[in-house]
Amino acid sequence: MSEQKNNLQQPEQDLSQQCQVRREKLAALQAEGQDPFLVTRFDWDHTAQQIKDNFDALEGQAVKVAGRLMSKRGMGKVSFCDLQDRSGRIQLYARQDEMDEAVYKKFKKFDIGDIVGVDGEVFRTQRGEMSVRAKDITLLSKSLLPLPEKFHGLQDKELRYRQRYVDLMVNPEVKNNFIVRSRFIKFMREYLDNMGYIEVETPVLNTISGGATARPFITHHNTLDIDMYMRIATELPLKRLIVGGLDRVYEIGRIFRNEGMDPKHNPEFTTVELYQAYTDFHGMMDIAEGILSGAAKAILGTYQVKWQGEDIDLTPGWRRLTMVDAVKEYAGVDFGAITDDAEAVSAAKAIGVELAEAAEKTWGNALYACFDQKVEEKLIQPTFITMYPVEVSPLTKRSPADPRLTERFELFVCHSELANAYSELNDPIDQRRRFEKQVEQRERGDDETEMLDEDFLTALEYGMPPTGGMGMGIDRCVMMLTGADTIRDVILFPTMKPIGEGKKAEKTAPAAAEAPVEKIDFSKVEIEPLFQEFVDFETFAKSDFRAVKVKACEAVKKSKKLLKFVLDDGSGTDRVILSGIHDTYEPEELVGKTLIAITNLPPRKMMGIDSCGMIISAIHHEEGVEKLHCLMVDDHIPAGAKLY
Repeated sequence: MSEQKNNLQQPEQDLSQQCQVRREKLAALQAEGQDPFLVTRFDWDHTAQQIKDNFDALEGQAVKVAGRLMSKRGMGKVSFCDLQDRSGRIQLYARQDEMDEAVYKKFKKFDIGDIVGVDGEVFRTQRGEMSVRAKDITLLSKSLLPLPEKFHGLQDKELRYRQRYVDLMVNPEVKNNFIVRSRFIKFMREYLDNMGYIEVETPVLNTISGGATARPFITHHNTLDIDMYMRIATELPLKRLIVGGLDRVYEIGRIFRNEGMDPKHNPEFTTVELYQAYTDFHGMMDIAEGILSGAAKAILGTYQVKWQGEDIDLTPGWRRLTMVDAVKEYAGVDFGAITDDAEAVSAAKAIGVELAEAAEKTWGNALYACFDQKVEEKLIQPTFITMYPVEVSPLTKRSPADPRLTERFELFVCHSELANAYSELNDPIDQRRRFEKQVEQRERGDDETEMLDEDFLTALEYGMPPTGGMGMGIDRCVMMLTGADTIRDVILFPTMKPIGEGKKAEKTAPAAAEAPVEKIDFSKVEIEPLFQEFVDFETFAKSDFRAVKVKACEAVKKSKKLLKFVLDDGSGTDRVILSGIHDTYEPEELVGKTLIAITNLPPRKMMGIDSCGMIISAIHHEEGVEKLHCLMVDDHIPAGAKLY
């Protein structure tokens, strides 16, 4: 990444000069035998916040503080600085006649961003500001890059995620998200430990991908010469431990899913999964409510939080609603009165709900599709949705009252799923049948379904007690507690697409060499025959082709192929178009691009969303494989420009 982008709002020439000056200062110090990078420690005894919190007792006392210089204001022989440490900022007061003259002169050459250790005395300035009167200042580390310009700070969201270390320096409020995250995980551990749970660790690499419906990352083990899957869940190993007699276990760990990225999804994320013998999904509901409401009260001091523009009440006593009742209340379809598969599918279609291509056309799949497409987005306050269809719950115990349903819940807050729990299926014969159903669905093209795990079935055949289990997304819980709009705000280093690779290659190439021209082999390309029938000009002219700017793009939930585009078509009103190109593109790489779309097609329902137009792509085949290229044009073309 260029130095210009690293320091916003600063001309490249000025920045280059600043960097050179800082390096010259470092060289001078090293020549004098005062290399700051040779300093190994500084024994500070107070933080900025400790001084402020205990000012009356510390006033006039000697203290040692250490941190980064965030500002310098000089007035002749007196200098004021803001020093930032892990707790916050405090003012430094340095006066030439109150410290060694040589030390003061060196200090005057320090730059904003330098890390220093200060021996001084606590006092209050004439303006009343709590400060440290410096007696000695030691340079502990030299900052060779200037911090972003102080009035604008680091505001570019993408740059903030890529350079979180700068984000934390110049945007102190960001640190609070990660303090809350740490405290939430600590609270959760204490809550479960106090209930007699033990924390365990299970493999990240597996020979079978199981425990969830998701697409895995695949890697290769060189010594064993086998492909392995990075885990998509910790469920199956933890339930093996229940079989082994560890009655209450949990694991907090990273999960990896090779899926789309949007404000609620990152390819690697953190969950807690817990399993308790001799209880059911109702016991898990109590734990989920206890952890989240208790954490809010302990960390924030209140049950009231604001998230995604909504006022959320986490006071215990959350609503519990079956999926059938939820669909009846919010979508107007009573699946409790429907017994026939065909009638259920027709009822779903009547309210604009389409089942996934690979899904069997059953009562259960129709019920779930109606909930997923019509109800979930309406759940704002904490709500447990219970009794899921067996088709979408392959690891869950059937309901004794209705074998089409399972004893499962998902917790929704502000139309986001925060937890998923079951009365765990412990019948090995039923579990095998359900795994086989998943295998059939995988063979129909759904590569996110469960694989058949023979070892897990063997474990169940030894006998697993009645068990309640739950998985909770820690990132989303922290989003709720901090009011974050995107998961990237609560992950220190979110997954980002690499940038600047082309420029890096050019930079390392010999100066005289020309950049190599990419050679494309078209010999294997199969082009579909051109239409031989002519279309009159008037018919062709009725298709309105327009340049559109991609304002936002995200994966459509529950769809492997669809991307949802929010487009600027020049009309002043956002246009939404869905396109099945997720196999080729990730959403983030299309944001900001200029594409071509047909804008006068009638709206078409796709996964319950109106798609108003069509993104134009170029498609060809090579050796029987379809290749797709989204048609992108020069960004100088304005949104709404018409194609002729």
